[in-house]
Amino acid sequence: MPITPDTRVDLDRFWSTIEASGEIGKGRPGGLSRLTLGDADREMRDLFRAWCEEAGLSVEVDAAGNIFGRRDGTENDLPPILIGSHLDTQINGGRFDGIAGVLAGLEVIRSLNDAGHVTKRPIVVVDWTNEEGARFSPPMVASGCFVGKYDIDWVHDLVADDGARFGDELERIGYKGAKACKAGEIDAYFELHIEQGPILDAEKRQVGIVTGGYPVRGMRASFAGQTSHTGPTPMDLRKNALAAGARWLTAVDDIGWDFAVHDGKATAARLTAWPNKAGILSDTAEAVCDVRHPDPITTRVMAEKMRRALYESAARCGCEARIEDEWEWGGDIFDQEMIDGIRDEAIRMEFNWRDIESQAGHDAYFLATHCPTAMIFTPCENGITHNNEENCTPESFVAGLNILLHAVVKRADR
Repeated sequence: MPITPDTRVDLDRFWSTIEASGEIGKGRPGGLSRLTLGDADREMRDLFRAWCEEAGLSVEVDAAGNIFGRRDGTENDLPPILIGSHLDTQINGGRFDGIAGVLAGLEVIRSLNDAGHVTKRPIVVVDWTNEEGARFSPPMVASGCFVGKYDIDWVHDLVADDGARFGDELERIGYKGAKACKAGEIDAYFELHIEQGPILDAEKRQVGIVTGGYPVRGMRASFAGQTSHTGPTPMDLRKNALAAGARWLTAVDDIGWDFAVHDGKATAARLTAWPNKAGILSDTAEAVCDVRHPDPITTRVMAEKMRRALYESAARCGCEARIEDEWEWGGDIFDQEMIDGIRDEAIRMEFNWRDIESQAGHDAYFLATHCPTAMIFTPCENGITHNNEENCTPESFVAGLNILLHAVVKRADR
């Protein structure tokens, strides 16, 4: 029998998958530390693959480790609908960030199976590799490779802080697939995600209709100095790369405060240095920063200030600076027809909804450069995420899951 307007997902079944995931790669109490391509990631991938196969999906893995579970439609020559997110976590991560989106896609498939409904277009559930960037930088690297942003050889050569190479770790855990990491024709991409902010929870909203993303600009920069003794080396002869990186990070943090009144944010996210030991100045350092603001012009202004601060900080410490990588995402990137369709379902099912902008990065940002894309936000307690205290209840997902089901079916059957 087909999906009817009254069809609803099995919330208990969905929650059981969340709880099973929460047992793999435990971190601090209540949280997860399931870093990309580690042993816990392999265990979670194996479980997800088994769930997909139990649901009758054909499973493929591409050269970046992305996992695709495909449910055929009645017209398989039509471009498929993709539903996805990620199963990896931050080093101090929660149980829902990304994970809920992948398992929501699985629940859509299971609900279709329950109803015996075969959609016109195929539907594919996706787990994107290394969304977080917690082990291999940059984040969202595999979805970026999928849409042509990054070359697969470059991805395979990424090296983690622990010295592991991306491609070697894919092979070690058995997820370096033979399928090319290259997007074909895709009809649409849906991603459900917890908000990662406090707005929905504070307003007691059941769901957020994501209309776009805060424009973000970021960069990874290196500093080159010279090792020397910390005691006798005169200040005017020092070339302390660690100090140069630290100055840049504090300058970027100040930029955030300068624009905070209108919700601007600047993040000093990471600083590494070598030798980073007492008694010796560091001759190399690397830092990562980004800026974001709801207004794209203001974001560009903040980014230019960040760039100038980089070279000023290096010069102040007698060092040289080089930008190793730059990125930008966000803006009005999501498909208006899909947004309207999601909103229509929220209204029809009488959920308490609101339009909302995303302030974090998501794989959906890269997919939006290739195909029509939309996101659905579900509330999380106090907006706390990237933290072991990240918390949701089954009821947090009622609206998002059911809207996703009906929006996907409507798109897939047209």
